[in-house]
Amino acid sequence: MSGKHGEAAMRIAAELRRSILAGEYEPGDRVRQEELAERLGASRVPVREALRTLSAEGLVTLVANTGAWVSELTAAECDELYRMRERVEPLLLEYNVPLLTAGDLDRLADLAQRMRTVGDVEEFLRLDWEFHSLTYSRATTSVLDATVQQLWNRTQHYRRAFVRLSDPRDDRSIHLEHELLVEALRRLDAEEAGSVLRIHVRRTRLELGQRPEVFTKNGRGGAA
Repeated sequence: MSGKHGEAAMRIAAELRRSILAGEYEPGDRVRQEELAERLGASRVPVREALRTLSAEGLVTLVANTGAWVSELTAAECDELYRMRERVEPLLLEYNVPLLTAGDLDRLADLAQRMRTVGDVEEFLRLDWEFHSLTYSRATTSVLDATVQQLWNRTQHYRRAFVRLSDPRDDRSIHLEHELLVEALRRLDAEEAGSVLRIHVRRTRLELGQRPEVFTKNGRGGAA
């Protein structure tokens, strides 16, 4: 692929990834190449390359000679991905604990406090990702960081659907866990921080398991 098409493919992949993670597409929605090419002012060649990129990331499912759809997860698949998160995220956090700055820790405390009062789902999700991504931001890793990002991205739709069904302001556990995590990080206690994070992710997994409607189109707010 030429440099021009390669740059266009990267731009299209970034925009489509953003749209999918922002909930502008629901799992199972058709991604029409011709509409995407027209909207983004590109030919179909970079669009196809962008779709292949997102397919490799698990965000898009390609069916030969048929088309592309936003990937869906079954409850069992989502459970498996969350179990992976329970194991790899504490490891990534451990790399970062000694590298977080005083400014980082103050920002984390501020984000934890702000999440206590926010009622808008998208704002809560944005703050939650900012909080956790900051805890992973200082260490340089060859595999872990990309793995965690991909696991977050693949489960984002179901996290959003779950939050829509509840009010994050009423979930005392999630806010307490955020605050306990900040305190462990302030003490440079990587073991305690990892334990809090593991419980935090596990609790979401278990609660998702009690919400089978999250894994249906109607439960995610879409049409039947």
